[in-house]
Amino acid sequence: MPLVEETSLLEDSSVTFPVVIIGNGPSGICLSYMLSGYRPYLSSEAIHPNTILNSKLEEARHLSIVDQDLEYLSEGLEGRSSNPVAVLFDTLLHPDADFGYDYPSVLHWKLEQHHYIPHVVLGKGPPGGAWHNMEGSMLTISFGSWMELPGLKFKDWVSSKRRKLKGDRVMPEEIARYYKHYVKVMGLQKNFRENTYITSVSRLYRDQDDDDSQDRDISTKHLQIEKSNFIKRNWEIRGYQRIADGSHVPFCLFAENVALATGTLDSPAHLEIEGEDFPFVFHSMPEFGAAINKGKLRGKVDPVLIVGSGLTAADAILCAYNSNIPVIHVFRRRVTDPSLIFKQLPKKLYPEYHKVYHMMCTQSYSVDSNLLSDYTSFPEHHVLSFKSDMKCVLQSVSGLKKIFKLSAAVVLIGSHPNLSFLKDQGCYLGHKSSQPITCKGNPVEIDTYTYECIKEANLFALGPLVGDNFVRFLKGGALGVTRCLATRQKKKHLFVERGGGDGIA
Repeated sequence: MPLVEETSLLEDSSVTFPVVIIGNGPSGICLSYMLSGYRPYLSSEAIHPNTILNSKLEEARHLSIVDQDLEYLSEGLEGRSSNPVAVLFDTLLHPDADFGYDYPSVLHWKLEQHHYIPHVVLGKGPPGGAWHNMEGSMLTISFGSWMELPGLKFKDWVSSKRRKLKGDRVMPEEIARYYKHYVKVMGLQKNFRENTYITSVSRLYRDQDDDDSQDRDISTKHLQIEKSNFIKRNWEIRGYQRIADGSHVPFCLFAENVALATGTLDSPAHLEIEGEDFPFVFHSMPEFGAAINKGKLRGKVDPVLIVGSGLTAADAILCAYNSNIPVIHVFRRRVTDPSLIFKQLPKKLYPEYHKVYHMMCTQSYSVDSNLLSDYTSFPEHHVLSFKSDMKCVLQSVSGLKKIFKLSAAVVLIGSHPNLSFLKDQGCYLGHKSSQPITCKGNPVEIDTYTYECIKEANLFALGPLVGDNFVRFLKGGALGVTRCLATRQKKKHLFVERGGGDGIA
């Protein structure tokens, strides 16, 4: 269904959405699920293994978690996220998961339709976001159960498709299909719009009474929106929708609140060095995988240069290694650096990544041995430049330079979200306002319990934008945002019921 229809041009042009969610990956899907009225309660016979948390949960067993004090519940909890609500929600959904246990969730979910908050989710592709674009040959870093969303177990979905899991880890395309199915089976489709591209999100400073009949308005045919005179037009969202014939249909809509759930995979990070734009230099795993699949690197004797020390770089190394392509691996850190991701992964669960780490440690370059036949690591090195004759210049931490001939180069040093639709590319929202937003180095600065941006009221951020790169933790953002909006909605209705003002929040 088109987002904008010519017949809706003047139809109900005063409608403002309480919430517009930008991004339809797992963050946006989970937020839509909770805004649709699904509420988590402590299961009747559940006992959480954390005795202190369990006693807190027992105090308000009759209330949903959304209606409880999240700061009180999350106090004292520790986990692999810096956001306390993310740690809380994860331990409720996957108790003691980091200790290797597979305990069932202590929550059960109820659909309470009176809690529905009208919203729309805007995404470039089908629900699932970037999971539909990931390289298909690699396993996910997380277990299938950690990738699931509330109310639908991943294993149950797999068995319903009459497929069997070969192990606990799964392929990205399975996860993408699961997310798309989740939206359908949970009845969320009416809130989702695909093929939408946002060009600007700007704050409005006019009252909602200022009507502009020239504004195009989103079709409200399938959205449960009631005209309300206590929703404030805080934001104007402009963009276009790509329709079947390839043309672009522009739209403009208004929102009281905007939630950023874009993820951070939009723009691969660059080294910003000479020659990086030569065609033999790739910046993503899909680009590199496509070159291998098309046979472009078959029979090449010169090595592939892979830059980076994260899991995506490790995937590229495995891809090249399995295709008998020699690898030069360059990274800035020492192999003993405790922050390397490999040191955080159990060997039994991630043998292929520990194979890469073992090579990083034992097959490093030395002047005596030169390049090894299959793989050579260059710890504490960086790339100075690429040359048109397909050579690269490397420099060690001591300043020593080396030149190598390549068959290709793959730069995998992280990525940045595309927040070009925001003022200053969204940089002002980060902890370091002069730098681009990144998942690790400069996430969006938020209130840790509501996920509202510190520097912009009525603007929320969740998922990788706030440092939660794993699906198991980004679900906490949906809980924090939902609790904040539900609380404000209650206060608003109380204010109106008591006869106060004109109803504008």
